[in-house]
Amino acid sequence: MASVNFANVSKTYDGTVSVVDNLNLDVREGEFLSMLGPSGSGKTTCLMMLAGFETATSGEIFLDGRPINRVAPQRRNIGMVFQNYALFPHMTVAENLAFPLQVRNISKADTAEKVKRALDMVELPHLGNRRPAQLSGGQQQRVAVARALVFDPKLVLMDEPLGALDKQLREQMQYEIKRIHERLGVTIVYVTHDQAEALTMSDTIAVFNFGKIQQLAKPDAVYETPSNSFVAQFIGENNVLPGTVTERDGDVCRVRIDNGDVLSALAVTKAAVGGATLLSLRPERIVVEPATEGPGQTVVGGEVVDQVYVGDHSRIQVRVFGKHEFVVKVQNASLRRTFRKGEPIRLGWQVGDCRALDEASGCGREAA
Repeated sequence: MASVNFANVSKTYDGTVSVVDNLNLDVREGEFLSMLGPSGSGKTTCLMMLAGFETATSGEIFLDGRPINRVAPQRRNIGMVFQNYALFPHMTVAENLAFPLQVRNISKADTAEKVKRALDMVELPHLGNRRPAQLSGGQQQRVAVARALVFDPKLVLMDEPLGALDKQLREQMQYEIKRIHERLGVTIVYVTHDQAEALTMSDTIAVFNFGKIQQLAKPDAVYETPSNSFVAQFIGENNVLPGTVTERDGDVCRVRIDNGDVLSALAVTKAAVGGATLLSLRPERIVVEPATEGPGQTVVGGEVVDQVYVGDHSRIQVRVFGKHEFVVKVQNASLRRTFRKGEPIRLGWQVGDCRALDEASGCGREAA
């Protein structure tokens, strides 16, 4: 296992725009940390600097307490898995796995044993004599994972490794990689733009935007308690309402939205009275036709725009507050009727499920 530390690391290619901006990040030994963000957010650049394929403009990267900025990539003892597999087409599967061992001068006997163990680990013991072109995409990706692990690295980096696979195979490989991580306990840093992938696989997620970490927390915390408006809108589906803080009372604030209505929300925002905020409400937290209106609950009226059947749930689009449209997700097992377009409807939610947020800003690791 290995620990990783980015200490005040920045990266710029033109001396003006920072692709990575003063990054401070600790990856714990044995942790599966995903760097999640849109294209251009800096996550892949961070991975490439850690691998040694890019050089930090400033700051230092540490591996097990040792500075590695000036250590050559091949001397960092880091396993790497790429999206395009990067297997040698002229070599067999076994020869591909043996290659990183041969360059490390491992004996033939030990090489054969490690190759066999790696093939068993990814459940491909019978395909050692095949060439990559004779394998499916999923099998090639398993070989790429095995090659990254065959020399027993303390740290494995994965750069969008499942991006080329179809949905069903990608989901299967997510669980395979997670299973291997749990068995070996190796530290994994994983780059992806797929929210579901990060939520499924990770111990911790670092959400990136504009070269900064917007939130660093466990998957459930990133989804359920986003720290700012970027995280709330990037992770999962979200209903948003811009507004102005009119009152603060401990953990709760009152927010006036643009049609003049005032709503209560959990005060995540740092904005004082008169400051701008963004209300965030997950579609699955909204109740259709709530039976009663009790303390700590908000109930509003709206008009049905559309209802779509999506297998296990239905999506109901509702116009509220005059012009805004909310998406509501309701499990079909509990939905007792179908709503017609233009029909009036009541929606309800708990005040604590509506969060008043700030715009995006950098932040540190949240408490476990």
